[in-house]
Amino acid sequence: MTVPRPILFLDVDGPLNPWRADQERIERAGYRTLAMRPTGWEPPAPALLVRLDPRHGPLLLGLGFRLVWATTWKADANTWIAPVLGLPDLPYVEWPPLGRDDGEEVHWKTRRLVEVAAGRPFAWVDDEISAHDRDWVALHHAGRALLHRVDPAVGLRPGDFGALRQWAAGPAADGGRRGG
Repeated sequence: MTVPRPILFLDVDGPLNPWRADQERIERAGYRTLAMRPTGWEPPAPALLVRLDPRHGPLLLGLGFRLVWATTWKADANTWIAPVLGLPDLPYVEWPPLGRDDGEEVHWKTRRLVEVAAGRPFAWVDDEISAHDRDWVALHHAGRALLHRVDPAVGLRPGDFGALRQWAAGPAADGGRRGG
């Protein structure tokens, strides 16, 4: 019996596009700055400057995950982001309408990602993950989960890829239920 690969829910802005980084420093580090205009942007809005490191694509593909976009870019991530990184078209999470406020301090993506994972092991890479999200997932998700926060001033670093690769390889000492 083949064990299915865990899911990696991947945000764009923050982990892949370190939007808070100093442009000169990030370009010296190998990032390319590109002007993009995702679908639905109003014509008067300026193009979004996105910083991407093409080396991230092969690193992501080598982690042992089933990659899924978990970003407001949705299908546009396949049009604008994937080609720069050398990624194939990936499935993406459809988000419910925003505006639900139940008084909890849980990120608006958290519940939907647990729903989409449907008990399967998953990791989530985002720059807005908090302890509230980790606690909520630990209470509401039966499978292994790693919630890995990335600093939007630096983006994904070698240590992040190492932590994801190690987690994907098998359960951690704590059962792999929480992390990052």
